[in-house]
Amino acid sequence: MSATLALTKDLIARPSVSPVDGGCQALMIARLEAIGFIVERLPFGPVENFWATRGTSGPVFCFAGHTDVVPPGPLEEWRTDPFEPVVRDGMLYGRGAADMKSGLAAMVTACEEFVGAHPAHRGTIAFLITSDEEGPSVDGTRRVVEVLKARGERIDWCLVGEPSSENRIGDVVKIGRRGSLSGRLTVQGVQGHVAYPQLADNPVHAFAPALAELVARRWDEGNAHFQPTTFQVSNISAGTGAPNVVPGELKVRFNIRFSTEQTVQSLQRTVSEILARHGVKHSLDWFVSGLPFLTAPGVLSDAVSRAVRDELALSTRLSTGGGTSDGRFIAPMGAQVIELGVVNSTIHKVDECVSVADIDRLHGLYRRTLELLLGA
Repeated sequence: MSATLALTKDLIARPSVSPVDGGCQALMIARLEAIGFIVERLPFGPVENFWATRGTSGPVFCFAGHTDVVPPGPLEEWRTDPFEPVVRDGMLYGRGAADMKSGLAAMVTACEEFVGAHPAHRGTIAFLITSDEEGPSVDGTRRVVEVLKARGERIDWCLVGEPSSENRIGDVVKIGRRGSLSGRLTVQGVQGHVAYPQLADNPVHAFAPALAELVARRWDEGNAHFQPTTFQVSNISAGTGAPNVVPGELKVRFNIRFSTEQTVQSLQRTVSEILARHGVKHSLDWFVSGLPFLTAPGVLSDAVSRAVRDELALSTRLSTGGGTSDGRFIAPMGAQVIELGVVNSTIHKVDECVSVADIDRLHGLYRRTLELLLGA
């Protein structure tokens, strides 16, 4: 059994449903301290975080990731206990196998191997690890970045170990993400009897034309790096449950994933204009989960692309697709940020799994990236 597979199994065996860390970070810290990292624990509220560095000069290359996982769901639907790692038919099963305990293990073992070969490597290797990525993302990476900024520390290159690959490991590397803007809309009406609609004001009917326009709208065409902005309703509810009552209000939750062609302000203004034009009486609360960020092709993406080519004889595709990641908090520091991890086809699913061979391949990709960027 490889060192990376063994560490992945040890991490999976520590239940860490967000924001619980379950001892995962202590395991990583012990390994990192043994090879000369200086580790600073930075807990905030119920969230465990740590910042670790080896070196005192620039450039700073940072591995970033999270030890927390999503809940396993109904245990009876899993073939085996989600927190008892099992290898079956070349696949390692367990909650967090792909998202992202195999990534964490590969980071640690890649550093162990790299430091062993390059004890006087140039620059600084860093780790920024949290247990709040799958949760609210308030007391995790966001707070650690605030601490680093206040102290004048910087990150030049950041590799986030999220499962970025689609069909085979290394086929996709994320160089940015779209922004995420959510709205909580309440449409006000007047409750009444369905047989006397003239005495009521149905908020569903009032909102329907505006919803149709919002859904059909072509927000933008995207650009060379981002797909077009999209609008999606995630929840909608109204009524008392009785078939003869006009509802008094309608509640809608929606999300807009947006490219750099838009700003939060432009999106808010457009939604408000559409609601006003259709005469929708409403209140609306906004929530920004993250702004779009992009790492233009350069030193970091070149190194990672070369590592994929050297280790796997594969040409990778640079993408900004998918949801959000903690990279959105690190990029504003001025860092180049990319995401490279295992195949994401089973993340958050029952019987989450990762190819055993891919775990070792990821170790090789991370080690090669370190060699290209910080090799002495």
